[in-house]
Amino acid sequence: MKHFVLAPDSFKGTLSAAQVCNIQARAIRDHFPDADIRAIPMADGGEGMVDAYLGIIGGKRILVSVTAPLGGIAEAAYGLLPDGSAVMEMAAAAGLPLVLGRENPLDTTTRGVGELLLHAAKNGIGRVLLGLGGSCTNDCGIGMAAALGYRFLDNTGNTVEPLARNLGRIDKILPPAELPPLEIRAACDVTNPLLGPQGATHTFGPQKGADPGMVEQLEAGMTHFAQVLEDFSGIAVGQLPGAGAAGGMGAAVVALLGGQLVPGAELLLDSTGFDTLLEQADMVFTGEGRIDWQSASGKVPGTVAARCRKANVPCVALCGSVGRGAEALYDIGMTAIFSAVRGVSDFDTIRKTSEADLFFLTDAVVRLLAR
Repeated sequence: MKHFVLAPDSFKGTLSAAQVCNIQARAIRDHFPDADIRAIPMADGGEGMVDAYLGIIGGKRILVSVTAPLGGIAEAAYGLLPDGSAVMEMAAAAGLPLVLGRENPLDTTTRGVGELLLHAAKNGIGRVLLGLGGSCTNDCGIGMAAALGYRFLDNTGNTVEPLARNLGRIDKILPPAELPPLEIRAACDVTNPLLGPQGATHTFGPQKGADPGMVEQLEAGMTHFAQVLEDFSGIAVGQLPGAGAAGGMGAAVVALLGGQLVPGAELLLDSTGFDTLLEQADMVFTGEGRIDWQSASGKVPGTVAARCRKANVPCVALCGSVGRGAEALYDIGMTAIFSAVRGVSDFDTIRKTSEADLFFLTDAVVRLLAR
C-alpha cells in the first residue's frame, strides 16, 4: 500500500488548501485505490490559517465587525481554540481581497487587526496566534496600534493620523495607559526585514498597488519610522528577520506589543505530527498558487520540502504557476516542481478551470508513479 501526505497551501483566488487536498486525493485513488492518504491543508500565516487550525485542532469561529482597510466595515472572523487561545489572520481585517480594484498602500490601514485583538482581550482570551500574510497594508502596524490605544505625534506635538503616508511625519510614540493583556505570537510566512531591497516595501509594495514613486515614498517613511520605533522600544527592527511581514506588522508586533515572531508553517506542521507521518510516507505533495523565489523563505512549499529532505522522502510541488527563482526550492529539498496552468490564459479563465487543471496535473504525476 502506498502512503501519501498532502500538505498544500491555498491557491489564492482560486482554491482553498482543503479543496486542493480533495482534488489530489481523487486523482491518487484513481490509480492507487487502497492508498493511505493523509491530508493536511496548510497555511503559513496568510489566508486560510484560521480554517487550517480549526480543521485540525477544533474550536469555533467568532465573527467581529471591524474597520475595513479603506474605511467602512468589514466582517472578520477568528478562531477560538479548545485551550482558550485564539488564532487570527490579519488578512481577515486587512487583506488584499478587501480592496480589490482599489489598492492603495498609502491609505490602507491595519486598524481592524487591532480591533480583532481588542475583541479577544475583552472576551478573556489571553493568548493569540496572529497570522501575518496576504495584507494590503504597508503602515508598519500603526493602525493596529492606534486601535489598542497608541498615539503618534509629529514634531509639534500634534496627533498624526496612523496611515502609511504619514510614517515620515511621526516623531514620538505615546503608549496607552494599559495594553490589553495579550501574549501574541505572530506567524510569519516570510523572513524579510523591514527595510531595504528585500524589505516590506520594495518586495511586497508593488503587489499591493504601489507604483515606483509610491515605493520610494513608502520606503522613506518606513526608514524614518523604524528609527522612531527603535528609540521608543530599544529594538532595532530595520533588519530584523520577519519584521517586514505584512507591510511591517512584524516589526509592530515585536516593538509595540512585546510579541514574538514564529514561522507559521512550522507551527502547523508540528501541530499535525508531520514528522511522524513522514516515517511511513512514500510521497509528499505540496504547492501553492504561484511558486517562486519567495517560496523558499518561510512559506509552505519550502518548509515542507526541508522537512522531507531530513526524512529522505520525495517531495513534489504541484502549483498553479511557476515564477522566477522557483529553482531555489531544489536546494532545500524539493524533488520536482510542476505547473497546473495549461497554455496562455488570463486569471479569470484560470479561476474557472483551476479545479480541472489541478486534477489533470495530479493525475499525470500519479500515472508516472503507477508505472
